Amino acid sequence: MRFILGTKINMSQVWGEDGKVTPVTVISAGPNVVTQVRTVEKDGYCALQVGFGERNAKNISKAVKGHVKTLGSFALLKEFRMEDAPAQILGDKIDASAFKVGDDVIISSISKGKGFQGGVKRHGFHGGRRTHGQKHSEREPGGIGGGGRAGGRVAKGIRMAGRMGGDRVTIKGVRIVQVDPVKNLILVSGAVPGRRGTFVEIRSVNA
Repeated sequence: MRFILGTKINMSQVWGEDGKVTPVTVISAGPNVVTQVRTVEKDGYCALQVGFGERNAKNISKAVKGHVKTLGSFALLKEFRMEDAPAQILGDKIDASAFKVGDDVIISSISKGKGFQGGVKRHGFHGGRRTHGQKHSEREPGGIGGGGRAGGRVAKGIRMAGRMGGDRVTIKGVRIVQVDPVKNLILVSGAVPGRRGTFVEIRSVNA
């Protein structure tokens, strides 16, 4: 499996040879540094841990400093499981050249936080009718419980107003449109969850 960590920069568009425009998200991907190699013999499973970005050394705990040693002061450490023993060794770098144009990838990131929102925006409720005597209940959630369904209480999991966003979101069916190994940029089709600067995980669909 191929993978890389990066940050979302912004959205743009790319014109194809057929004259059609494709909306893309520009991701600054890598370089990632291998900080740990896990094997079946030692750890019971195969995985690679990589570090990405930079962080002030005074904001890193002693445990993490001892773990990464002289490899760097990373803003993010992430472990990716693999089916077979990884070919990389400690200190190796993974950059944007690991992917090519046309690859189908899976992208995960943290969506934008939207604060406390009502049921209409958070869950897509229709709200009440604007006729038949309603005055202030167009965006009210409606009934949330009752003796018949929940025994006189509000059942767990009832969709109501609350904090929205700030969740880990994974999107599939994303295609790589352009790769710039020199600037470590990867352009993927469509939108990617999160604000500018959000950490992004890019994983290949197949090994």
